[in-house]
Amino acid sequence: QVQLVESGGGLVQAGGSLRLSCAASGRTFSDFAMSWFRQASGKEREFVAAITWSGGRTHYADSVKGRFTISRDNAKNTVYLQMNSLKPEDTAVYYCAADDRGGGVVAGTIGPMYEFWGQGTQVTVSS
Repeated sequence: QVQLVESGGGLVQAGGSLRLSCAASGRTFSDFAMSWFRQASGKEREFVAAITWSGGRTHYADSVKGRFTISRDNAKNTVYLQMNSLKPEDTAVYYCAADDRGGGVVAGTIGPMYEFWGQGTQVTVSS
């Protein structure tokens, strides 16, 4: 098992920035590919960003490319999501997810590719 705890969410005005963090514990963090998903009220969960175990490969949803950056610090067992130029449509609960079944080199873009999930952190962007 791996435990994931997100933090850094909050209320921000459109055009502002937030940095989300996800701290992992329980297993060797560098074995895992990590990702961020989000779910807005009344909508399905959607992929945001993913990163391989080394940080050497990243993937982004088209809706956040150029605005969001995923990164990780394996020494701190933490993955980050830097969110810039936030828009009201970015409002959602953001979840981090982890999976090691692909050896950490498969950074998937769909939910079933991730075995472990955090509880989520709310991000609200006001217009």
